[in-house]
Amino acid sequence: MAQYQRIVVLGVTGSGKTTFAQMLAARVGYRHIEMDALHWLPHWTEKPIEAFQADIAEAVSSESWVMDGNYSKVRDIVWSRAEAIIWLDYPLPLILWRLTRRTINRILSKEVLWNDNRESFRNQFRRDSLFVWAFQSYHKQQQTYPALFQQPEYAHISIIRLTSPQAAEDWLKSIQKN
Repeated sequence: MAQYQRIVVLGVTGSGKTTFAQMLAARVGYRHIEMDALHWLPHWTEKPIEAFQADIAEAVSSESWVMDGNYSKVRDIVWSRAEAIIWLDYPLPLILWRLTRRTINRILSKEVLWNDNRESFRNQFRRDSLFVWAFQSYHKQQQTYPALFQQPEYAHISIIRLTSPQAAEDWLKSIQKN
């Protein structure tokens, strides 16, 4: 990993992007950047696009980082600086199981996420719930990412596709600690 200083972790909601990115960042000694933390304002309000883009541009201006997130509206900013992409491409049933477990734990613990936002049972039954988003984005990512990885503007990025949590764990273990 020494050859990569700017790394993006991708995956469907619930795949474990943030946890993986945090562990990788700690292992290599880089700053961890969570796109969700830059995107969400209080009361689950999306930050205005211009402000979000500016925050992302500032975050990726440093020399080394590990960022997790899939926001297409800032992809050009992030991917133009990235040297490696790690795609957590797990099976949908596994992702849904992980998302269910994580959501229930967050609801019961009243875990504070970004800008005082919390998950609730009520939010899980809306059309914009994380579960609906996971279903919608899973198949889209399966088609979109391989095509994007072939685009000339992203030829500079090394792609690491991990298809199981065991593969991800093994890959992380293979990285030398800084």
